[in-house]
Amino acid sequence: MLEILKQSNNPEICKPLVEAVIEKAKVFQQKFGRKPAFMEVCGSHTMALARTGVKQCLKDDVNLISGPGCPVCVTDQRSIDAMIALAEGDNRIICTFGDMMRVPGSNKTLLDSKIAGKDIRVLYSPVDAVKIAEENPDKEVIFLGVGFETTIPILTLMVGEAEKRGVNNFSIWMTTKLVEPVLRYLLDAGEVNLDGFLLPGHVSIVLGKESYQYLVDKYNISGVITGFETAELLSGIYKAIDLGIKDQVAIINNHPAIVTKTGNQVIHQWFEKYLTECNEAWRGIGVIPNSGLDLKAEYDQYNAKKRFAVNVGEPRKTKCRCGEVIRGLISPSECSLFSKACHPMNPIGPCMVSAEGSCAAHYQYMRESL
Repeated sequence: MLEILKQSNNPEICKPLVEAVIEKAKVFQQKFGRKPAFMEVCGSHTMALARTGVKQCLKDDVNLISGPGCPVCVTDQRSIDAMIALAEGDNRIICTFGDMMRVPGSNKTLLDSKIAGKDIRVLYSPVDAVKIAEENPDKEVIFLGVGFETTIPILTLMVGEAEKRGVNNFSIWMTTKLVEPVLRYLLDAGEVNLDGFLLPGHVSIVLGKESYQYLVDKYNISGVITGFETAELLSGIYKAIDLGIKDQVAIINNHPAIVTKTGNQVIHQWFEKYLTECNEAWRGIGVIPNSGLDLKAEYDQYNAKKRFAVNVGEPRKTKCRCGEVIRGLISPSECSLFSKACHPMNPIGPCMVSAEGSCAAHYQYMRESL
């Protein structure tokens, strides 16, 4: 498998694909008088398109727009502040993914709290949080559960593990997001004109191809499920343009080796057992009904939001435009703070912090082309 992935980045394969996409895009432009426009839903796509040079190569021919697919970036400011406030409590161990450490709160970051002496640990295997709770029975261990459908299964696994081991000092602060509700929001809002979506391969492993049929049936817009290597990205863009030229609307599975029609049924069963839909607040958007998942009432003992009272005030206002970036309204370079006051060493908003953030991708790989 690794050898196959390496071939997906082979210049001898990718250069002809770039040329084919550009040629196909020119046919589209001749027919419609404009560049084709596609939104990459996933933050991993955004970073991959920038890192591999695909976005730069195609910038004159295809409009590739970053969307709300970075879980850290779309977490609203009040939620960020609440998680930082949670870490200030006594006798607590906060466990988190690394991206969260430097996300600016209204007054500080999790990293600031750690430097000040709070026990905050970055985990590469989230299930380790249950083990940490076992090893520290006198402390409350709380995992910050931020993520989309790719991360949520791990959270249910953690609850199952804690239940099996009888660990009572473990809980999760659930701040999860779902893909479908936010895509529906974007299309209902009509703020961005799109010819289709580049749909994330890893989320689609969970959801399955058929889960996107609403894009076709209700919104008359196409989607192409694709992976993250250069050839996969280019192939997906080519197929998306081709659909537009042919005036066809469809969901194409460009990742058939691992994405099925109905997704991972075992994970669907985990969701059904442990989780229930809930309203979630999104950065730059507000609350979208039923756009997140929370633990069912029978698992309240593992729900940090039910176990701990956290009160935060109104978030501090800045000139950060992350909310507009993740909605596809502006590119990072259109924010007045980008690469000036806001940069990786001094991030003002989460899009400059996260490994999947649009601003981080632009800063690291695309500033020379701005």
